[in-house]
Amino acid sequence: MNITTFADSTSLKELVNTVSILADKRDIHSQVQLFTEDGISETFAGGMPILKLKGRKEMEEAFSDFLKNFETIYHLNGQQTVTINGDSATGTSYCQITLIGNENGKKMKTTIGAIYEDDFIRENNRWLIAKRTGHFNWQEKCEVSK
Repeated sequence: MNITTFADSTSLKELVNTVSILADKRDIHSQVQLFTEDGISETFAGGMPILKLKGRKEMEEAFSDFLKNFETIYHLNGQQTVTINGDSATGTSYCQITLIGNENGKKMKTTIGAIYEDDFIRENNRWLIAKRTGHFNWQEKCEVSK
């Protein structure tokens, strides 16, 4: 791996981590700026499509609406592989998502195992996500002890 490839790989890992951190902070406006203007976000649960969004505005509205139901949002990113080809790249990353909110008067924790497949584009010397496909492969829900 040469220094340029190493720098790009590091930048792509930082991009994926920053997307997660901004979701945790509920800074959705800043989060969607890390996607291209016409970026796409698709989500599958159990292999079935559940959501397809195009563009920052659509993503910001949908992400904000979804996250408003939770008092705690926590992403834990793990393994990531990337393939870089000039100013474009693809990557796969693993993430465990924890969401805590109230349901029917009970504090509930939902844990999701996700794999993200990303298409990246370098625009103006900055990596952005052009397309993100999230595969929510498993989910566990339980009441949080008081």
